[in-house]
Amino acid sequence: MSNSSKLPFGKANYTLMLLGIIVILAGFFIMSLDKEEFGFGFLGLTLGPLVVLAGFTIEFFAILKKS
Repeated sequence: MSNSSKLPFGKANYTLMLLGIIVILAGFFIMSLDKEEFGFGFLGLTLGPLVVLAGFTIEFFAILKKS
């Protein structure tokens, strides 16, 4: 019965998930800062998507990390 009330991830997993969400949101914010037309500058096409990809990578490792 006590197994059903146990959380599926540990504290480190949830911390990494929160960090990943923050990094993803920061990437979208960076993309919104681009002043070029239609976001075709460095921030919108290179830096922002790389930061978002890093956030999703953090999320991937947060799910797979053993607690």
